[in-house]
Amino acid sequence: MTGSPAAATQPAAMSVRDVLRIADFRRLWAAQTISDIGDGVTLLTLMLLVNQLTHSTLVLAAAAIALAIPPLTIGMVAGTYVDRWDRRRVMIVSDGLRAVVVLGFIVVGRAELVPLLLVLALVQASIGTFFTPARGALVPRVVPAEGLLAANSITQATRVIAGVVGAGIAGFIVGVAGLTWPAFLIDSLTFAASAALVLGVTATAGIPSAAEHDAAKGVGASIAEGLRIVGGSRLLSTTLLALAVTMLGLGAINVLFLPLLVNVLGVSPTWLGAVDLAQSASMILSAGLVAGLAARLRPTTIITVCLVAVGVLIGLVGATTHMLQVLALLFGLGWFVTPVQAAVVTTFQTGVADAARGRAMATLQAAMAGASVTSMLLAGIFGDLVGVRAVFFVGGALVVLAGLASAVLYRGAATEAAEAAEAAGPLQVEAARTEVISPTA
Repeated sequence: MTGSPAAATQPAAMSVRDVLRIADFRRLWAAQTISDIGDGVTLLTLMLLVNQLTHSTLVLAAAAIALAIPPLTIGMVAGTYVDRWDRRRVMIVSDGLRAVVVLGFIVVGRAELVPLLLVLALVQASIGTFFTPARGALVPRVVPAEGLLAANSITQATRVIAGVVGAGIAGFIVGVAGLTWPAFLIDSLTFAASAALVLGVTATAGIPSAAEHDAAKGVGASIAEGLRIVGGSRLLSTTLLALAVTMLGLGAINVLFLPLLVNVLGVSPTWLGAVDLAQSASMILSAGLVAGLAARLRPTTIITVCLVAVGVLIGLVGATTHMLQVLALLFGLGWFVTPVQAAVVTTFQTGVADAARGRAMATLQAAMAGASVTSMLLAGIFGDLVGVRAVFFVGGALVVLAGLASAVLYRGAATEAAEAAEAAGPLQVEAARTEVISPTA
């Protein structure tokens, strides 16, 4: 490819520092980071409050399900409206509504009000299904194609940091002060701050292209059209399949990780902090390497290589006999997680025209959530039947299979991506040049 005209004119990949110089992206990134800190505060506080009021694992599971259901049920509906409405305005309204909804958690102080808590959690998560695809569709309007991988990598890394910071704040407030309402108030304020930052983004950037989307179509027809766009693209459908199979393996791992440590390895739960630190540290550090990878590897190649590596490491975790082995493997795992997350989002942002980008992002979100929930539901059954270690081996094998399958299925998609980009406009033309598929790149 180095001798082709496309390669000769392809812009150099932008670094994290380069994309942070873009004022609109900087606002979106800061808004996301602040909001993620608030989410981290509320998620832990919500679970602590439910446990404190009910002492029921069943109700805790119900709370988790309430947060997981919206992407599966209304995610595609949200995506079609994101492709019709001003994405910037969708983000602002979403933040404003959630700022109000989380304040409702404050009034839940008795066990008999827990059903209200679950309803509020469901409402908040439902509103969030509009925010996520809107942001995913808006970023490519403010960041050049050659900077998307770096932009998505810094976003993924700071989400990890924000989650840790948010959980730490929640732990301090609830553990030291013994109160939950300040945590919910903090989350409300973070939503307000996020909305204020998004308000500063260039207004015209949020208006979606109408080239391929007719607002007169019904919601059902728009959803079907979005599914056809994703299913008809070898690039997008392969990425979606690879991620769905991956989450089918990893969902169970997330559920059974604690039993592996405590029941199989016989270590204290106090090691969980070190476990989080080991993986989070490498995920954060790897964000700085993504721009370098973008200059040498295509996003699809990053997806393939990283999925295979993640699967192998997950399988090795299932074979560990000592906690230090677990920490070493998780530290290694984190180096591949951030690049693959950034590459997947970049592929969906650049692999579809702007007019359908919201639906594409919502489809990705729904597929991953569905596969993850399915895997979580099966985790307990198979953990008892075949043992926790065996589930880790199977989960790792599924992720390796997803990576190898993507390497095969990505072949031949280069021409399709380039043709689609030519029809979509200048932004996608440049994107296609970075999306030419070659598993051996």
